[in-house]
Amino acid sequence: MKLHNYFRSSSSYRVRIAMELKGLKYDYVPVHIAKGEHKQEPYASISADTLVPLLEVDGQKLSQSLAIIEYLDEKHPTPALLPADAVGRAKVRALAQSIACELHPINNLRVLKYLSQVLKLDDEAKNTWYRHWCREGLEAFERQLAQLPRSTYCYGDTPTLADCCLVPQIFNAQRFKVNFDGLPRTMAAYEAGMALPAVQKAQPSACPDFES
Repeated sequence: MKLHNYFRSSSSYRVRIAMELKGLKYDYVPVHIAKGEHKQEPYASISADTLVPLLEVDGQKLSQSLAIIEYLDEKHPTPALLPADAVGRAKVRALAQSIACELHPINNLRVLKYLSQVLKLDDEAKNTWYRHWCREGLEAFERQLAQLPRSTYCYGDTPTLADCCLVPQIFNAQRFKVNFDGLPRTMAAYEAGMALPAVQKAQPSACPDFES
């Protein structure tokens, strides 16, 4: 398996966590999206959406982090990243999609670049945008967790797809100094995830293309 990704991309980080949790070996292929390498050759020829991550496996090219993780979960079911029951799977997918589909898209690098380069927002205005939408998304996430039984991770006592999404989002939000007050369940799940050796191996500072 070959994973094209960028060390600071939270979408890429999700997939790295899943692969480390499952103990899967892969070739790490860096794509520096801050320098625009995702829109240049040779990557643009293999990635239809010119985004990261992209997983090459068994002659196939798979994009979109949640689709990649669910593929890995089906091909390598132990340890499972989705519950065995239909309701549990729906709950975990809802948590994951709250981050991946609601929160992350309006805070990712291409949006922030548009705000600064096209709309000419200064850094403080751009960061205010990030903090506002990130905080709103995390509050919604906290409300979802509050409706679930207490657990070590987002859902239950083993990490799931939801944790694969939460850890990178909080990690990036820390860079922008988002306020985490009043999010006890969210932050407890984050701390539990960060304590896992698999997450430590997947974090940006452990990547070969890491830049401080």
